[in-house]
Order: sequence, then structure tokens, then C-alpha cells
Amino acid sequence: MIADRVQLQQVLMNLMLNAIEAMKDTGGHLTITSEIRVPGELLISVSDTGVGLPMDTPDTIFDAFVTTKPQGTGMGLAITRSIVDAHGGRLWATANNGPGATFLVTLPID
Repeated sequence: MIADRVQLQQVLMNLMLNAIEAMKDTGGHLTITSEIRVPGELLISVSDTGVGLPMDTPDTIFDAFVTTKPQGTGMGLAITRSIVDAHGGRLWATANNGPGATFLVTLPID
């Protein structure tokens, strides 16, 4: 499968913009890393020190029309996940030990 550069750029931009927005009231750090985890798999992580994930149902943030933002549409993470899925990858989020959250993307590579 050949990756769509524009779609993957949209994935990274959305994750970074969400992280920046999560830190807008407190400041913080945005960390982006990438590594080859196993042969044929790229792992990208976008981590922030913002407000974190909803405690009760953190995975619902990927559902369409679910938002934690006052002006959010609830479509950004749903579209982001569908792009990653269409590229044969996986997108999920974990709460950090300290403040914030980390969003992880795996993508197949040759």
C-alpha cells in the first residue's frame, strides 16, 4: 500500500493541534517521537502535558461527534482514526503518569 502523504500530514497536524489546545491554559510541553518498533512497523507518539483524557470513557474521544471542547465538532479524532485505519495502522491514546495524554499511531512500512 502506498501512503497518502496529505492524509498522514492531516493526522499529525490534528494530533499536534489537539495537544496544543489541551495545554493552552497552562502551558506545557509537546513531544513528538517516531521509531521503528518491529520490522515493518513505525510508531509515532504525540505527547502533551495538558488536561489529559476523560477519566470515565477515554476511548469515546475517537467516536464521531464526541468532543471535550466548547467549540469542537467531534470529528477531528474520528477522521484521524479512519485515516490511520485506512493505511493499515492503529491509533489509540493513553493517559500520562503526570499531566496530559499520549496519542500513539502505528503504520506499516516496507
